[in-house]
Amino acid sequence: ANFVLAIAIFAILFGVYGRTIYAPRVGSLTPAGAGAAAGFMAGDLVLTVDGEPIDSFSKLQEIVSGSADKKLVFVIQRGDQELTIPAVPALREVESAIGKVRIGMLGIQASKAAADIRQERYGPADAVAMGVQETWTVVRRTGSYIGGLVTGRESADQLSGPIGIAQVSGQMAQAASKVGMAPLLSLIAILSVSIGLLNLMPVPLLDGGHLLFFAIEAARGRALNERAQEVAFRVGLAMVGALMIFSTYNDIARLIHKLAGSGS
Repeated sequence: ANFVLAIAIFAILFGVYGRTIYAPRVGSLTPAGAGAAAGFMAGDLVLTVDGEPIDSFSKLQEIVSGSADKKLVFVIQRGDQELTIPAVPALREVESAIGKVRIGMLGIQASKAAADIRQERYGPADAVAMGVQETWTVVRRTGSYIGGLVTGRESADQLSGPIGIAQVSGQMAQAASKVGMAPLLSLIAILSVSIGLLNLMPVPLLDGGHLLFFAIEAARGRALNERAQEVAFRVGLAMVGALMIFSTYNDIARLIHKLAGSGS
């Protein structure tokens, strides 16, 4: 249900608002950024990254954000020349709906020239297809983040709880009064996907835990006894409770740090 809701919201967004597509052209650079250090210049048009064709700035961002501290080879067009530029996106922490995430950044911004911007509209069928594609993108990114927590690539200190989500929701609600409902609806869709993925984790008390029990029952040929199920559910309850407490602690710690920083 969570994934269906996300697909529906994204489909509505694509159907009603369409999508603004920026060409993969460099408009400006952060002076101390990885892109400037590698040799990018304003006006450069990115053609490929590691051999993969780039048709939009969002595609470029997607590849770069998932390649922190990894060498990428860019083929760019500068005037009449095609040049090859190797670059390593710098690791940065940014806020997201599920907490702080570590992404790669080059420090380049898209060109805002009219010739480099186009508005794409979608019919009902195409809007649904784009909704499915966008939902899958969120699933992949959220899954990567959860996997990073398990492997230690991502810090658990980055996880946000109810307070952090409420703060982001408030910011999106304020933005909605200026630029429309699209940012708030996008946040709702992202949160829906995140909740859906969390619910599928193999933890007793969640749907994923029930699926795990069914798999064990199928493998053993009989169900777990009531005592084992009771212990498993108690462990699951403790795990979910600990996650809520820890994420709320992170929210409070970040809030205190922010207040202390603003007061200094």
